[in-house]
Amino acid sequence: MDRQQHHRLVTGMREAAATGDAPPSYIGAGGVDVVSRDAAAQALGAVVQLHFDKTVEKKRAADAQKQELWRLYLAFLLVLSVLLSGVATSPPGRLQCRHLWAPAGLLSLAHLAFYAAVAHHLRCLNGFRYQRRCHKLTLALAADRLRMLKSAGEVVAAADVEVPYQEPHQGYLGKFRRSWAVHFAFLIATFAFSVAAAVAILCF
Repeated sequence: MDRQQHHRLVTGMREAAATGDAPPSYIGAGGVDVVSRDAAAQALGAVVQLHFDKTVEKKRAADAQKQELWRLYLAFLLVLSVLLSGVATSPPGRLQCRHLWAPAGLLSLAHLAFYAAVAHHLRCLNGFRYQRRCHKLTLALAADRLRMLKSAGEVVAAADVEVPYQEPHQGYLGKFRRSWAVHFAFLIATFAFSVAAAVAILCF
């Protein structure tokens, strides 16, 4: 959706210029498309504004997802503490070692529910982070070309005004894989600890 907005903005400005609805822009000069400096500044300014607004929007969305994740972690730890305290304070004759399957099953269900919720929020968070990175890269490129206009003549090559939608290199995705690995390792560690605590309480 963000890439389409960028494409519609750039295409719309070119079509408006071609039909005379915008300041004179794309004209032929020796077989090379050129654009007036004022029209180029107007076009690049619109691109800069679009991607700046999108960067702020994605930052706020990512922050909201982080807060949801923290609340989810707190609720999960609260559920674990309630389950383990219930096992620890139960009368000796009610829960014994042979009843271990009950708390182990509840702990498994809690971890599965937590994993599903975290997976959803983490996908959203990583998606917002990736989109924000794309907008920041495109914004930086547009701002750099806008600065270059200060030393340009009355007309500039159209190719110098084009701002393709930028995406980070493949290595940037490794950041998201590491985030998944950390959350999954935390889930495994808490499950192992919880089951071991239930075994220690009931069987020893």
